[in-house]
Amino acid sequence: MDLKALTPWRLKLVIIGVPMLLATVYLTLIAADRYVSESVVALQQSSNPLPDIGGAALLLSGLGAPSREETMFLRDYMQSLGLLKSLDAELGLRKHFESEKLDLLARLWGSSSQERFLNYFRDRVTVTVDDVSSTLTVRVQGFDAAFAQRLNLAILKAGERFVNEMSHSLAREKLRFSEQEIARARDGLQRAKAEVLAFQSKNGFLNPLVQAQASSVLAAQLQASISTAQADLRGLRTFQTDDSFAVKALQAQIKAAQTQLELEKARATGSGDKQDHLGAMALEFEGLRMKSEFALDAYKVALLAEEGARMDSTRKVKSLVVIDPASLPETAEYPRRLYDLATVLVVCLLLYGAARLIIATIREHQD
Repeated sequence: MDLKALTPWRLKLVIIGVPMLLATVYLTLIAADRYVSESVVALQQSSNPLPDIGGAALLLSGLGAPSREETMFLRDYMQSLGLLKSLDAELGLRKHFESEKLDLLARLWGSSSQERFLNYFRDRVTVTVDDVSSTLTVRVQGFDAAFAQRLNLAILKAGERFVNEMSHSLAREKLRFSEQEIARARDGLQRAKAEVLAFQSKNGFLNPLVQAQASSVLAAQLQASISTAQADLRGLRTFQTDDSFAVKALQAQIKAAQTQLELEKARATGSGDKQDHLGAMALEFEGLRMKSEFALDAYKVALLAEEGARMDSTRKVKSLVVIDPASLPETAEYPRRLYDLATVLVVCLLLYGAARLIIATIREHQD
């Protein structure tokens, strides 16, 4: 290789002059103008017409405020193959992006595969999510300003349909779950009621708690009567013998009252027949009653959740709020001719400097 022929002037011509000439011709005469339509949207949760009840909120979890995950789902849908096919059928995307025949770098090739078409679409349609506000910014490029705006509007319309279908699908799933919970709660309530009825039938008490209270009142009355009778007995013995009729009658009354008092205590404390333990029965009945009330509350919550899910399955749960509507650009944003020319010039200068350094090193070793 004759390094002497590689003069600085020739290097400049090859590395800087020719690329800059080609870039200038392309950017000024060939490159097609690309217009950008921009819009900003956000997901919004509709107000809940039902009262805020904790149990229902748990059953309907997932129907609350839009999460970042849902926003990311929407972003991915806006750049999906399914949406691309729908928009191509509606607006003729492939035909539009193949229209600029001269601009081989910016146009879509007619023989492009589905995968290449999707990659091209994603290059021309960008959707970014703001990490703070969770808003989506949709930027759409087109060779025509009006087409770019129409494509942006079509994407937003499709996004609105996707959001509705996503929320309704979730609501329908919650509805099925709520219906299952209602059936489970209904069965639990029926079992709890059956246990209460079986207990009442077995023990002969509608409410052992009331019976236990009555037994306690009776025991207190018996204790009071015994105390009164014992006081009267002491008074009689001051002027009558133990063999007198009045003393014996009062003693018999005290003994009968004491026997009845012991019987009531045995029924309350469980020292007698197990079938007659008012205290134990009262505790068992209280547990059954609380179980029945809990089952009833669970059934009410399930009914409320089912009603909320049914309403959500038919109404507009989430909506796509347009913060900044799709704009109609007045000037082309791409290509950025001065910026691109400056970039090409900088790259060429770096290559020229590297080439001069390599040539100088080789010449030094040859000498």
